Amino acid sequence: MEQHRTRSADHPQRQQPERQQPRRPAAPPIGGVPAQGGRPQPAPARRLPRARLTGLGGGLFACVAMTLVAGIAWLLFGGSLLAYGLLFLPVAAATALWVRPADLITAPISAPIAFAVGVWPISGGSGGFGAELMGIVSALSLHAGWLYGGTLISALIVVVRKAVLISRRRLPRRTA
Repeated sequence: MEQHRTRSADHPQRQQPERQQPRRPAAPPIGGVPAQGGRPQPAPARRLPRARLTGLGGGLFACVAMTLVAGIAWLLFGGSLLAYGLLFLPVAAATALWVRPADLITAPISAPIAFAVGVWPISGGSGGFGAELMGIVSALSLHAGWLYGGTLISALIVVVRKAVLISRRRLPRRTA
C-alpha cells in the first residue's frame, strides 16, 4: 500500500542550514618551491596503481597473460619454451602482487594453472586430441622447473604480504 506525503519537500522544519566546509591549507606547489616554513618541499612520488584483483580475477589475469606470452614466444622465438618459462616468472609475481589481501591464497594456485593454459599453443602437439594432450603433458613435464620456480616466487610473495598484513594488525595493539 502506498503512503503519500503529507508535507511538501521544502517544509521549513526540514530545511537545514548549509554547512560551510572547513578550509584546508593550500597544498604546496610541486617542484621544490619553498613552503611557508622556508624549506623546499620534495615533489610527490609517483606510485604504481594499486590494482586489487579478486581470486578469480587474478586467475583470469594470469591465464590471459600466459596465453599472450605464448603467442609472443611463438611469433618472436619460434615457440621456445625457454622464453615462455622466463616470461612466466614475472607473470606469476605480478599475479601475487596484484591480488587483494582477502584472496592471497589463490595466487600460488592460479600460477600453475595459467602455465598449463598458456603452454597449449606452443606445446608442439600435432594431429588430434590425443596428440595435443600428449604435447601439453610433455611440455609440462620437461619444463617443470619453470613451473615450480614461478609457483615458488608467487608463494614467497604471498607469504611476505601476509606477514606484513599480520604485523600491521598487531602493531596498534602493542602501542596501546
